[in-house]
Amino acid sequence: MQQNNTQSNSIFNNANRKKIRMNFADSITASTYNLIIGGVLLYGFIVNALIVWLGSDFFISVASKHYFIFIIGYFILCIVGSAISFKAQNPFISFLGYNLVVVPIGAVLAVSLPFYYISDILLAIVTTGAVTAVMMILGTAFPRAFAKMGRTLFISLLIGLIANIIATFLGYAGNAFNWIFVVIFSLYIGYDWQKAQMYPKTADNAVDCALDLYLDIINLFIRLLSIISRNRD
Repeated sequence: MQQNNTQSNSIFNNANRKKIRMNFADSITASTYNLIIGGVLLYGFIVNALIVWLGSDFFISVASKHYFIFIIGYFILCIVGSAISFKAQNPFISFLGYNLVVVPIGAVLAVSLPFYYISDILLAIVTTGAVTAVMMILGTAFPRAFAKMGRTLFISLLIGLIANIIATFLGYAGNAFNWIFVVIFSLYIGYDWQKAQMYPKTADNAVDCALDLYLDIINLFIRLLSIISRNRD
C-alpha cells in the first residue's frame, strides 16, 4: 500500500492549464497570493494528519475487506478533484476539488503510515520540509532554469512510473526508483513554485497552484519515507 503513488498533477496538459489560468483577472497582492498558497497547503497537511490519527483503523478495515473498491475510489476522487480544480474559475469550487484530492490521499496514508516507525515518519516529514524550502528558494532564485524543466520532468516521471511498475512485477525491491522519484519531485516543487509566481495573482490560481505543490510534496514524502524505512531494515 505504501507504494501507491499520488501523481495527479500531470493528468492535464500543462499548456491548456496555463492558458486557462492566464485568463483570470481578479488580482490580489503577491503577499496575499502566496499566503493563500501556504494556507491551503497547510490545511491539506493538517487534514491528512487528522485522517491518519483518527481514521487509520477504519480505513485499514475498509482497505482489507474491499481493496479494489478502495483503490478505484481513491483514483476516481483524485481525478475528479483535479478536474474540478483545473476547470473552475471560482476559488471556492477549486478548493472543493482540492479537498477531493486531499481526503483520499489522507485515506491512503491512514492505511500505510501505521506500519512505519514514528521516528521514520518524523524524519521523512522534516526532510520533506527542508527539501521543499530549498527548492522553493531555488525556484525563486533561478526561475528561467526551472521554467525549462516542465517537459523533461513530465517525460522522466512517465518513464520512471512505467519502469517502476515493470520492475515491481519482476520482483525488484531496491531503492533506486525511490531515489529517482525523490529527484523528480524535488525538481517539480521548484518548477511548480516558479510557475505559480508567473501566473496572475488571483485567489483561484493560488488554490490551483497549491494543489500542484501539494501533490509534489506528498509524493516526495512518500518516497523519502520508503527510503528511510528500507535503510532501517
